[in-house]
Amino acid sequence: MTRATTVRAVLAAAVLLVSVLITLTMSPRLGLDLQGGTRMVLQAKDSATAKADRESTDRTLEVLRRRIDSLGVAEPTLTRSGEDRIIVELPDVQDPRKAAEVIGRTAQLSFHAVRGPGTEQEKGKAAGLTLPDEEGRLLALGQARLTGAGVKDAGASFDAQQGAGWTVDLDFHKEAGRDWTRLTGEAACHPAQDERRRVAIVLDDRVISSPQVAPSVGCNVGLPSGSTQITGSFGADEARDLALLIKGGALPLPVEIVEQRTVGPTLGAAAIDASARAALIGAAATALFITFVYRLFGALAATALAAYGVISYAALVALGVTLTLPGLAGFVLAIGMAVDANVLVFERAREEYAQRSGRSLRSAMTAGFRNAWSAVADSNVTTLIAAGLLFFLGSGPVKGFGVTLAIGVLASMFSALVIARALTEIASRSRFVGDYRGVNGIARPGRVRTWLARRDPQLFRSPRRWLLISTVLIAVAGVGIVVRGVDLGVEFTGGRLVEYSTSRPVDVETARTVLAGAGFGDAEVTTAGAGDLSVRTGDLDNHEEHALRAALAEAGGDTTKVRDELIGPSLGDELRRNALIALAVAVLVQLAYLAIRFRWTFALASVAALVHDVILLVGAFAWLGRTVDGIFLAALLTVIGYSVNDSVVVFDRVRELWGKARRESVTTIANRAVLQTVPRTVNTGMGALFILAALAVLGGDSLEDFALALLIGICVGTYSSVLTAVPVALTLEKRAKTPPPARKRASGRTSGAGAKRRDPLDNGARV
Repeated sequence: MTRATTVRAVLAAAVLLVSVLITLTMSPRLGLDLQGGTRMVLQAKDSATAKADRESTDRTLEVLRRRIDSLGVAEPTLTRSGEDRIIVELPDVQDPRKAAEVIGRTAQLSFHAVRGPGTEQEKGKAAGLTLPDEEGRLLALGQARLTGAGVKDAGASFDAQQGAGWTVDLDFHKEAGRDWTRLTGEAACHPAQDERRRVAIVLDDRVISSPQVAPSVGCNVGLPSGSTQITGSFGADEARDLALLIKGGALPLPVEIVEQRTVGPTLGAAAIDASARAALIGAAATALFITFVYRLFGALAATALAAYGVISYAALVALGVTLTLPGLAGFVLAIGMAVDANVLVFERAREEYAQRSGRSLRSAMTAGFRNAWSAVADSNVTTLIAAGLLFFLGSGPVKGFGVTLAIGVLASMFSALVIARALTEIASRSRFVGDYRGVNGIARPGRVRTWLARRDPQLFRSPRRWLLISTVLIAVAGVGIVVRGVDLGVEFTGGRLVEYSTSRPVDVETARTVLAGAGFGDAEVTTAGAGDLSVRTGDLDNHEEHALRAALAEAGGDTTKVRDELIGPSLGDELRRNALIALAVAVLVQLAYLAIRFRWTFALASVAALVHDVILLVGAFAWLGRTVDGIFLAALLTVIGYSVNDSVVVFDRVRELWGKARRESVTTIANRAVLQTVPRTVNTGMGALFILAALAVLGGDSLEDFALALLIGICVGTYSSVLTAVPVALTLEKRAKTPPPARKRASGRTSGAGAKRRDPLDNGARV
């Protein structure tokens, strides 16, 4: 065994050992869509005294953290997003009404002197506030004398002795206590029953208590600074919430809930089980397929694939990546795509073995790894670009998908170039494996390659024929987009989408009738699989959602909320804009990368195929009436990466063959390159299709659209990378004056004219 093989084997064993230890000792961090709970995105707003910048938003976040800790939520997560947004995740909170009320209230508490009875004409004057008291009578209030920031502690108690019911006890800080003494002392200078003897306690521009200063308190003496008590018509819950708000502190900035998602734990458990089954069945089918095609070396690649699964999972756990539903699907999808590098290597090794008679299996495998490296690197870089765009331009679960996809790509490269290479190099040294062609799977060219070599179809004799077919497909997709329209999800339009599970079956028409009778006539009701109902509305607050659920319960019995998504209109506009930006950036970045790595004609052709795939996928969803949402966007950007991946493999071969035969026509070269790469395209596509078919069939409703989008996208991308990108490149090359590419210099080649490549296993000795 060579030193390089030994190093790879030791490195692979070390990484696998660490990955197994991490897998056995650490648990994954599940997102709320897998463990159940509520996720809110809060938008901080400018106030009269503070601007919504990074610093004030951080202060607001800390106040919210104290409030949520007081709610007793297990392991809440609060993070700032950008300059003025706060993401709040509350595990196991299924009814967000109470949490939203406590979190979202500004809790601007202030204490005012009462100047006397108020009138409607005094409202809005700068001299002070005019607000109704607890009984609805207007009071003219002076400027705030102290605020909630001066409150040291607050707690709810039941006053049975005085008959005041539930009260809120306040304890002031030292300086604020002196202000409280002065305020009550000034009020005590007025006669009993005079409105001016009252002190108004205002919360968020509402008088919650306006007690009279007791007759026993002397003028300019005031109440002692130790404590005071807020009385009012409080219930137990209202008193506790008020105490919690005051103790937590006033928000430096008002906040608005622009996004809210609630997922029941049963949906998350079902998604995990479905994804696990899909992963096992899809991975098993992929392993059996590559073992059937490449025999022993295919079995070794399947072993490396299993190692890839352990390594990528351990990386997700070790890095603390939150595993969301799209992220879980991305992890499963990456298993199918991980086999691509192995397929590229095996196909190049088959070519080397067939082209050079008498070549050893070991040297053919070494040449296969060397020749496939550029295509493997370029194709994985393009997928990483798509993953990066998902992370930086996506939001919520889409970010998680981008992270898991990127980790999957890096782990697959390690699996193919280190683990699989070490295994195949060890196997190729065996005389038994080398002598029996039916065992190793490399010494035989394969059925697809043999059939293509025998038929030798001239695919690009008339490139315009394929361009015409692509144009027709784009026209059909465009008609679907215009006529049927694109059903944008609530993420892009704003509004609310809620899924309910009822104990008794309720058909859609009955549900619509019931909701219309309850005042929700504009609600769109559809089935959500397994008898569940999906209700989509415009603006709907938490109290209205509770009333909507109660209306459904009259017809369906016990009604459980399975999923709840609330997107504000401003966030919907932003997400729609970011989606378009993501697509534009994807096109420009791919164009720039391919123009640097290849020819500008190849770059434009790849981008044309990319745009072709985007239009066809959106058009297919329009014709099928499927929803275009954030999950679809994740699938779309993945298809972009896959499409460019395929184009890169084809054009990498065109560049290589053209450099070796610069006098031949580019049409002949392109036809030969496509025929040589078709076996790889078919075998890689089959690996991904096994996984996606398993996700589509077993993944349930939550993953069905995702899997369907990728199934369509991969089929369309496979077609376009050959029959759209190549004809476009040939058309552009006819007008371009750029000379053919130079022959690629390979490692181990001597310099000078006519120098021949030496086999890396040949030491140069001759007898």
